[in-house]
Amino acid sequence: MIELMIKVFALSTALSIAIKYGAPVLSIAPAITTVLIAVWLPTTIMTVILTWRWQQRQAQEGSR
Repeated sequence: MIELMIKVFALSTALSIAIKYGAPVLSIAPAITTVLIAVWLPTTIMTVILTWRWQQRQAQEGSR
């Protein structure tokens, strides 16, 4: 369990550093489309992944 916590902490730290120092280089124009993509894309990706996993689990339970 501690290994998982260390991995999550390390990835979170790396992401934080990447955002802090990498984001100013990108210079993305502030537009409503950009905001909507930034807000909805992670949720959409997680929805697709979790739905896919759920369907796989349902298929495995049905084949037993």
